[in-house]
Amino acid sequence: MRLSLLSGIDTEIAWALNRLVRLCRNEDFRLRLIPGLMEALFEWPEWFSTTGYKEHTDLQSLFAPSNSLLLRRQHAIMSAFVLRNAALIDDQNALAIARFPRTVPLVLHALHNLDFSLDANSEFLSYILDILHCVAPTFVLPPKSSPQSSSPLQPLLRIVSESLNRSMIMAAIHALTSLLSDPQNAPHLSPTSPALSVCIKYLPLHDDKPLLETSLNYLYTHLSHPALSKAFLLHPDMPSVLRILVTLLLLDQVQENVALDITGDYHTVPSAVLSTKDHELNKTELDGLVAIHEPKRCFDWLALMFVKRPGGEITQVDLWNLYKDAFELCQDPPMLPASEVIKNATTMFGTQSLVIQGPPTKFIIQDIDRRKDTILADKLKCQWNRSQCTAPPLSTAAELCEHVLQHVKSYNVEGEAACLWSTCPVDKIPKDRFRAHVLTHFWQAHIPTERNPSQSDTITISPATNHPDPNPTQRNPPLPRSTVINSLRTVNDAPSVSLLALLCIRILFRASFAAVEAAPKVDADHFGFPGVTEDTEDEDGGQVLEENALINEKEGGRRGRRTFGGIRKLLEAVQIKDEVLMGWITEMINAGMEE
Repeated sequence: MRLSLLSGIDTEIAWALNRLVRLCRNEDFRLRLIPGLMEALFEWPEWFSTTGYKEHTDLQSLFAPSNSLLLRRQHAIMSAFVLRNAALIDDQNALAIARFPRTVPLVLHALHNLDFSLDANSEFLSYILDILHCVAPTFVLPPKSSPQSSSPLQPLLRIVSESLNRSMIMAAIHALTSLLSDPQNAPHLSPTSPALSVCIKYLPLHDDKPLLETSLNYLYTHLSHPALSKAFLLHPDMPSVLRILVTLLLLDQVQENVALDITGDYHTVPSAVLSTKDHELNKTELDGLVAIHEPKRCFDWLALMFVKRPGGEITQVDLWNLYKDAFELCQDPPMLPASEVIKNATTMFGTQSLVIQGPPTKFIIQDIDRRKDTILADKLKCQWNRSQCTAPPLSTAAELCEHVLQHVKSYNVEGEAACLWSTCPVDKIPKDRFRAHVLTHFWQAHIPTERNPSQSDTITISPATNHPDPNPTQRNPPLPRSTVINSLRTVNDAPSVSLLALLCIRILFRASFAAVEAAPKVDADHFGFPGVTEDTEDEDGGQVLEENALINEKEGGRRGRRTFGGIRKLLEAVQIKDEVLMGWITEMINAGMEE
């Protein structure tokens, strides 16, 4: 194939290049395996970049070029394609091309001689730019005073700033990034570089990931130099760039809803109030006891009316009165005497009678108590005469009020009297205030209103609250029944675009909040050596420049801090899965709060 490439016969050259195009797609393709192949592949690209491009005249742009010119240009493009593919698929090929002495002259001639705006040159230049990537990491740019033809920097900057070809722009930016990443080429970086302006212009293109990532790579390379990062703080587009970079972080984060249940302990009780009262024999129970002979009737009555309760007591008089009130109207069978009733109570419950010395002296039966009935308190039920009113619950508050006032009217109040409403303890109420006092027991807030269908039938109370509470308006507020904190959590790792954006933000943050300290200046004391004399005639101009640089640095720091204070709200919405990177965001938020 080497001989075919050097034969000068178009058909032989075309055959060899077609064969190499197919071979260079294989990862096992090695240029060194065919001796002299690399030298032969450079022949046609060198011809086109030095002489061949001149044959493309304005006249040929109007008419079809000759077949021979088309074939030779095609040979140059295919040769450059083979070299480019070989460099991309294998590191050894890339290293061999980078070390080949004809590579750099070929790249320089192509960049300086070919017009990138012509469609006929765009494909060839794209391959040349890809080949430049192999040379760029080890290529040291000549000094600025050297001829422009010895440096690829100016042609690359023209392509980036003037070209309309997206692929060529990306390749040129990538080549600039590779060249300027070398610290030896740092002096060629400029705060006013056209490549910087173009990359800033492409930052909002979030949907074009390749172009965005290429632009971010160049911006990161530019800001990695401390002097340029401080100078960028004075750039007019710096606030907009920071906002765009934070927006890129927000657009790339994928979040999910997370619900955290922090509900504490709580208790619920029925909304209806339960009350207890002493059990009274109903008609069914009384009819069942009347026909039973003594003493069984007495024992059955005791089982219905009393329970054993340690610490409880009842006077013997009350026990006898309850028994007498229940059966005094029943002459057959006759009632037991009081002593027998008391004896049966002590025998049944295993208690004993005691005498408590007074005054007054009380005769009691120990460890028994009245049986209690738990009932649902109806707030529209009349509680007059110690809840003994037999009237059924009223339908409205107005009817209850009218019913209770009838009790008050029939109650003989002379001077002072006790309130008979339920368990009201007030026993000395003047006649002129008696009616007003009774009405306070069923004021409007105590009357139940119609409940919404969605309202629960229970009441939430705190664990330490007793129910029912005599002062419900003063009880401790309960915990909510359901306390769930909903938040967003990032589930994806930060992509490469987000990492580049975060690195740029971090560099600008460090440049903005770095402590600026003025260097010590020469004074009359000469740093502690007053006898030393110095010639400062040539240093006056340098001192002024140094002071101006210090002023600009301080102004840039103030401007950067103000900008970080302005984007604090945006930073608060950023969430990164990596804890270290999220720590950077937190640090920048806290620093922005101080501004």
